Amino acid sequence: MSVPAETPRPRHPEKAHKPDNPIQRKPPWIRVKAPTSPVYHETREIMRRLNLNTVCEEAACPNIGECWAQKHATMMIMGDICTRACAFCNIATGIPNALDGLEPEHVAVAVAELGLAHVVITSVDRDDLDDGGADHFAKVIRAIRENSPGTTIEILTPDFQKKPGAIETVVAAKPDVFNHNLETVPRLYASVRPGARYFHSLHLLHQVKQLDPSIFTKSGLMAGLGEGREEILQVMDDLRAADVDFLTIGQYLQPTVKHHAIARFVTPDEFEAYKKSAYGKGFLMVSSSPLTRSSYHADSDFAEMRAAREAKLATG
Repeated sequence: MSVPAETPRPRHPEKAHKPDNPIQRKPPWIRVKAPTSPVYHETREIMRRLNLNTVCEEAACPNIGECWAQKHATMMIMGDICTRACAFCNIATGIPNALDGLEPEHVAVAVAELGLAHVVITSVDRDDLDDGGADHFAKVIRAIRENSPGTTIEILTPDFQKKPGAIETVVAAKPDVFNHNLETVPRLYASVRPGARYFHSLHLLHQVKQLDPSIFTKSGLMAGLGEGREEILQVMDDLRAADVDFLTIGQYLQPTVKHHAIARFVTPDEFEAYKKSAYGKGFLMVSSSPLTRSSYHADSDFAEMRAAREAKLATG
């Protein structure tokens, strides 16, 4: 007697009732080739063997073929199920599993096997945990430091929902870059990022700098959600007031018909104009292009940002 196949759990049950938003055809400047490199498959094998998740896969990043061909995988800790339900995100939502106590060591082993000079570690939101996962982030950072002392570490964290001591715990582990994405302009938070608050995220970035000025801070925005140019420029000003060093701006791509619709595809020339404006406002590093993502070219961008800080200090 055959056993009926188990019905796969929907990735986004909270979006099932929402009306469909047809997915628009991508313009020529945003199309990418399918992964074919043998190194891509080697990278994937390392992730599977060590039971690690990557935001590259879970968020359906368009740059996965290029990055994994260079063994640049962005590991996503604390599971693959998020407690939030942002309208733009493709990561599965629901009730997460317990933390994997072996994960920090597995991440450290993967970093060493991949031979990474710079690694980006992100996570799902874990609002179910008392500290939002801050201690787990710190354990991962410490494990990488012990195993690969020459590797610089960039983290991309959730907002920790004002959980007491969370930011202090992560900062004390001394990542080289602390990234927290604002994602969009304040006006669109209710529809795009309803579980978060713009000024809390902004304060988080400012708090990191106050706790440890030596840590680089970074944030990112998506374009094409319905924001205006002046709103983007105002967010830049807010980030500079919080002493944020690095800004990324990339095109929002709609994962499914149940996700937030694309208002428009922003042109490469517009992204270049945003970059010039951001540098004019004092950011040490800016990455702004249709395919820019938080961890895209993070290694070379970090080297450039560090050199920019050193040059700035040298000139007083």
